[in-house]
Amino acid sequence: AVVSTQSGHYGRGELTLDLKNARYFVIKSYSEDDIHRSIKYNIWTSTEHGNKRLNEAWNDSNKKGPIYLVYSVNGSGHFCGVAEMNSGVDTNICTGVWSQDKWKGKFDVKWVYVKDVPNNQLRHIKLENNDNKPVTNSRDTQEVPRDKGMQLMRIIHDYKHSTSIFDDFGHYEKRQDEDNARKGSDRKTWTNSGDSKDSDAHVRASDAHVRASDVPKTKN
Repeated sequence: AVVSTQSGHYGRGELTLDLKNARYFVIKSYSEDDIHRSIKYNIWTSTEHGNKRLNEAWNDSNKKGPIYLVYSVNGSGHFCGVAEMNSGVDTNICTGVWSQDKWKGKFDVKWVYVKDVPNNQLRHIKLENNDNKPVTNSRDTQEVPRDKGMQLMRIIHDYKHSTSIFDDFGHYEKRQDEDNARKGSDRKTWTNSGDSKDSDAHVRASDAHVRASDVPKTKN
C-alpha cells in the first residue's frame, strides 16, 4: 500500500517507534526548500561541526538504537517533522541539491513525521544540557536528553496538525526547477541511488509517495 504525501504526515496511527533506545537531535534548517529536498531525496547534511557531531553519534550508537532528527526551519515558529538517521556522514560528497551550494557532505535519512507542530506545544520541554533552555530555543544538532526526547516525540505524534510542507510541495518543486535553471541547464540533480538525472525529470509532488511499510515497527 502507498500513502500519498497529501495525507499530511508519515507515521499515522499508533506510536510504534523505538523511543527508549534512541538518541535525539534538533535540526535547524535555513529554508523550507531544503526540507522539501530532504524529503524528496531522503538525504540531509549539516554544517561541518554539525556533521561531525551527528557522525560521532552514528558511530557511537553502533546499531544500539535509532537516531531521530527533529526538524525546524529558522524563524518559522514550528517544528516541521522528524527523520531517522540511516547512515553515517560521507564528507566527500557535494550533492548540489540544496538551496545554497555551500553545504557539503551527505547522509541518508528516512522521514517518519511530516507535520507542523507549533513551538507553543513544545516550549515547556527544558533541556538540562543546554542551560535549561526550551527545546524550541535549540541550535542546530543540539542533542535532546532521552527522557525529553521521548516526550518531544510523543507530543509530535499526538498533535492534530492542520498544515505541513506537503501543502506547498508543488511550490517547492517549481522553485527547485527555477533554481536549477538559474544555475545552468546542464546542472544535475541528486538521486539517492547515487546516479544523477536532468533537473526537468525529477519527481513531481503528485507522484511522490511513501510506503506504509516505511514506518518503523515496535521494538520491545
